[in-house]
Amino acid sequence: MGTLSTLKTALESLTGGGDDIMGKIIEIWGLVKVPVLVPLLRMLMYISLVMSMMLFIEIVYMSLVIAFNYLFGRKTEKRYKWEEFKDDVELGNSVYPLVLIQIPMFNEKKVYQLSIGAACRLSWPADRIVIQVLDDSTDAVVKGMVEGECEKWACKGTNIRYQVRDNRKGYKGGALKEGLQHDYANECDYVAIFDADFQPEPDFLWKTIPFLHHNPELGLVQARWKFGKRFYKLIWFP
Repeated sequence: MGTLSTLKTALESLTGGGDDIMGKIIEIWGLVKVPVLVPLLRMLMYISLVMSMMLFIEIVYMSLVIAFNYLFGRKTEKRYKWEEFKDDVELGNSVYPLVLIQIPMFNEKKVYQLSIGAACRLSWPADRIVIQVLDDSTDAVVKGMVEGECEKWACKGTNIRYQVRDNRKGYKGGALKEGLQHDYANECDYVAIFDADFQPEPDFLWKTIPFLHHNPELGLVQARWKFGKRFYKLIWFP
């Protein structure tokens, strides 16, 4: 009651006018900060503790799930047939399926080189892979950089196609759909889709294509997507 009474008096003196308004404001702040800020900070502290506990419980739970799957879960190779492709003297590289790699892009100035480079470095017979860069960039400078990167890899013998369109209908999904309408795309047996910031390992196709090739009932193989930080990998990707 004493604090409220003093605060009321200070407010009345402030509204009533005076020469030392700044002094009155400082006086009011000194009266308000303890009864108002302390409970607020205490509440925020409790909220932070609860959120920290929730995050800790989630990490423990996901760690247990990972451990259980590692110890008792069925391996993917045991659930589905998987065999390596073997070279054939008579058939040559035709024993390997023809794979189309699609990379949709939109003003990807920071990652276009890494993404295109990773796709071009995939380990697969060179005559059995087609890399399709679908560029919807609206920035003329970025578009020129992406096209130049494709030309650089093409000069190295990589079968890479740079494709643009006159609209952005459907955005990246529309670009992927339109990319499949090209004649060379229709000749491919399988399609691998990488977003503009994906960097697949060189053996990606060797690990994934056999699942599709030897299991006709499968229509899709979804690979693991890792973030840059291990902390997020632990939480989201068992």
